[in-house]
Amino acid sequence: MNKHRIFALIAATTASTIYGINHTIAKGLMPEVINPFGFILLRVMGAAVFFWAISLFFPSEKIDRKDWLRFIGCAFFGMALNMLAFFKGLSLSTPINSSVIITLSPVLLLVLSAFILKEKITLIKSFGIFLGLAGALVLILFGLKEQPNAPNIPMGNFLFIINATAYSIYLILVKPLTKKYSSITLMKFLFLFALLINLPIGITEFSAVEWTRLGFDEVWKLGFVVLCTTVMTYLLNIYALKQLSPTTLGAFIYLQPVIAVLFAILVGADSLSPLRIGAAAMIFIGVYLSTIKRSKKAAF
Repeated sequence: MNKHRIFALIAATTASTIYGINHTIAKGLMPEVINPFGFILLRVMGAAVFFWAISLFFPSEKIDRKDWLRFIGCAFFGMALNMLAFFKGLSLSTPINSSVIITLSPVLLLVLSAFILKEKITLIKSFGIFLGLAGALVLILFGLKEQPNAPNIPMGNFLFIINATAYSIYLILVKPLTKKYSSITLMKFLFLFALLINLPIGITEFSAVEWTRLGFDEVWKLGFVVLCTTVMTYLLNIYALKQLSPTTLGAFIYLQPVIAVLFAILVGADSLSPLRIGAAAMIFIGVYLSTIKRSKKAAF
């Protein structure tokens, strides 16, 4: 294993760890401090400013005209629909539910690969897909018990599936761009387009925040989501994607439930239940069955 692949694996692990912690930190800010769509606008605005500022210290790259549409598609699925569905879902559901359901991403990547790359889905993979989706449906249809700060758990869980689907599409779309452009170039344009897409959606909720009244606890948590969960994770994942396939990178999502559950329980933000444990087992087994013995075609 060469050093570049080792660094890529470390980057992917770090990103997943940050995401796992983010489930609880972001949840604690909504809706009292900021609403979901305003939160997303803050994220993409902060990331856009950051990447355009540091791009001044890197060589400028010319973007091929044919790639602009792919850039816009990546921004829409990876920094708009993905983020909006996740944060809106998180405001309605719980950190543990979100961390479990998003592990469907490798399954969704496989399904999308079948449609886009014509990859063959075997019988055991089909069963894995069915089992994984069934586990998610269990959480959506039967996770009806209301919890403090979780007003509509089924709808929130459904939005997590939208989030996982959008992120899977993003990984497929952005992979070819990682071969042509530097990470900084990719990020500065992707977040610029993301800012333009999210601006009309989140400006009302963003403007409603009483910024001057925020305390230190709220400020550092907002800063964590912008700098760590947005800037750092996207940069780390783009770096990892230069060495790893989208499906390999998607497998690192399994770390998120472990980190998220431990962190959420540690700070008292969420709890486990037999239903959640059973649904999580269905999802994990389904993901495992759908991703074992993957053919080389998957390394696109």
